Amino acid sequence: MKVVVLGAGVVGTASAWYLRRAGHEVTVLERQPGPALETSFANGCQISVSHAEPWANPATLLKVLGDLGRADAPLLFRLRADPLQWRWCLQFVRECRPARVAANLRNIVAIADYSRRSLQALRAETGIEYDSLARGILHFYTDQREFDKSAHAAAAMRDLGCPRRTIGADELVRIEPALAGLRAQLVGGDFTLSDESGDVYKFTSKLACKAAAAGIDFRYNTTVTRLLTEGGKVSGVEIIDCEGRHQPLRADAFVIALGSFSAALLAPLGIGLMIYPGKGYSATYPIVDPDAAPTVSLTDDGHKLVMSRLGSRLRVAGTCELNGYSRTLDPVRCDAITRRVRALFPDACDYGSATYWAGLRPLTPSNVPYIGKTRYANLYLNTGHGTLGWTMACGSGRALADIVSGRRPEVEFAFAGMT
Repeated sequence: MKVVVLGAGVVGTASAWYLRRAGHEVTVLERQPGPALETSFANGCQISVSHAEPWANPATLLKVLGDLGRADAPLLFRLRADPLQWRWCLQFVRECRPARVAANLRNIVAIADYSRRSLQALRAETGIEYDSLARGILHFYTDQREFDKSAHAAAAMRDLGCPRRTIGADELVRIEPALAGLRAQLVGGDFTLSDESGDVYKFTSKLACKAAAAGIDFRYNTTVTRLLTEGGKVSGVEIIDCEGRHQPLRADAFVIALGSFSAALLAPLGIGLMIYPGKGYSATYPIVDPDAAPTVSLTDDGHKLVMSRLGSRLRVAGTCELNGYSRTLDPVRCDAITRRVRALFPDACDYGSATYWAGLRPLTPSNVPYIGKTRYANLYLNTGHGTLGWTMACGSGRALADIVSGRRPEVEFAFAGMT
């Protein structure tokens, strides 16, 4: 079949790769001049299976309410006159019920674990290098109450097969010596050796190059304006190409991998995706003292930051702001990231040479992405991965290719449009 994939972020590029491997003729449409230049460009870079709890849970809800009014709050809601945002928030509250949290967690862990295994196989097959480190993820706590609560989350993950160990402060420092200066504040943490990290932009760019060499047609600087329908199917997409011309593009099947912009494109077709952008920030610092910088990927629970070593750089990402589609940098939030990282590792980096970035994570209220069929026979979804796009990309792309090809995916997951 001729398949058109809309979006060349990590999810869209992985989808195209697996669709081509399944024997399809694939075209990828991307409005940017290259792959992975929006949400996939500068995220936290963790492949975080064992720390992938849904944000929709009672503890997060209480945290958000407690931080209302704080400009530098890790999780910041700025309510707007936006019906989608209000509906999203109401659904988020519903997803915080214990039964929903448990069901969502099972789905998230299932697709995340499948994706990590798929990434490892793809890496072995292609030889792609992207500053990957398979040294695990270390989650540390400086608040005793939060650490005590984390034991329940770690136990829930172990019940689902994730080897997430609860450990003491001395063990934290043994695993990551760069935390030694923080020893007096540490109360404990947890560690998962099987988790990984790596530069998602490098990965996606190199995979796109290999995909193009395998025959996939990437059309950059191409904007999709609408989907064309006929007889219960999508007959084509209307595009503005790189030369500014409006034209239709026909195909047998279409895959939506547009992240936060998926909902607006599909709304005229009567498909109401519950996806709202969560603006996340990152800062990338040149490392000046390699021995003082962490080599294990870290999660700082108190400040909701993740940190990944990328060769001679340290990437720190986090915070989430529900405030529309603007990617404008807020200096208060940028300064808060650097202030915290400097306090943790004062001699590790050149903090005056930080590169700041903001991207729009496509959040569903449940944190479970949309993967699978729609009510249009040849229209498919692979979107809404939230903060876990890098973690879930290869698995969701591989599963989506199976669905388009008429096969049941190997992973147990609540795929859209499938019973």
